[in-house]
Amino acid sequence: MNQAAILGLLKSAARIVLTVTMTFLGLLLVTFLIGRVVPIDPVLAAVGDRAPAEVYERTRLELGLDKPLWQQFWLYIAKVFQGDFGHSVLTSNPVIADIARVFPATLELATVATLMGVALGIPAGVMAAVHQGRWQDQLVRVLGLMGYSIPVFWLGLMGLLLFYAKLGLVAGPGRQGVAFDDLITPITGVILLDSALQGEWEVFQDAFSHVILPASVLGYFSLAYISRMTRSFMIEQLRQEYVVTARVKGLSERRVVWRHALGNVMVPLLTVIALSYANLLEGSVLTETVFAWPGLGQYITNSLLSADMNAVLGGTIMVGIVFIGINMLTDILYRLVDPRAR
Repeated sequence: MNQAAILGLLKSAARIVLTVTMTFLGLLLVTFLIGRVVPIDPVLAAVGDRAPAEVYERTRLELGLDKPLWQQFWLYIAKVFQGDFGHSVLTSNPVIADIARVFPATLELATVATLMGVALGIPAGVMAAVHQGRWQDQLVRVLGLMGYSIPVFWLGLMGLLLFYAKLGLVAGPGRQGVAFDDLITPITGVILLDSALQGEWEVFQDAFSHVILPASVLGYFSLAYISRMTRSFMIEQLRQEYVVTARVKGLSERRVVWRHALGNVMVPLLTVIALSYANLLEGSVLTETVFAWPGLGQYITNSLLSADMNAVLGGTIMVGIVFIGINMLTDILYRLVDPRAR
């Protein structure tokens, strides 16, 4: 690697670091201002409305609320970079500990749902584009429209009623059966992965039976989004001259569609998949509520209803970190998939 290439790589890395840093500082500024604008007294939330005046004042000084706003923001940044989001009023635990406990459940649910959405959505979108205007295309479009239109809580309740209550094909609400609690040693917090690593296949089967229905509900919405965008991208590519040339040269239709056309839409498609995954990581509140899934969405919702602003802001920061991380990962994948992006 020559000097110019190394210099270019360093500049690219510095630009990414600067962008991520500025984005994260902007996120912290927004969450800080939200914490100050919301009409909830953080001191009262911490000590209760029956605390003596001296306790209230002492807590106010400990929280730094007597200082100018810019100093409060500086202290807020310092605490966040130390992993200190304060203590949750609802659980009395450090917020970072609560997030570490609930986030693996959301990660597990969103990952399974995204895998289902990608595995079914991309082939459906390709099929719709290849058969544009025919019954296959109409079927995919109707399924996509239903995915956007059906309320997620209604679909979840109907799924529980049919597949759990009536047919007994899947396990009920929750993440794991009571009989399987504490049978595996937590490694990643993702039960499917931990049970597989430890060879506890009965625990794996139970966890899979619990996750498959809520993941299918979320995966359906992911499928609707991915299939619609894949169809749009593929229709545009199938009209390009290189596709006509490939067909004239005698290449098989399968090779033209799946290698050449689909290969050229992988970069924008990666963006679609990444956004879908990020949205599932932070936007599965209703699904987690319906299925009693102990994830980040339910944690933030319960904290908001209890006016637990430390937990709400900590969860919001976690969501922002997820989006930033996924965007960075997508940028790296661009360079791996498309040599022109390098």
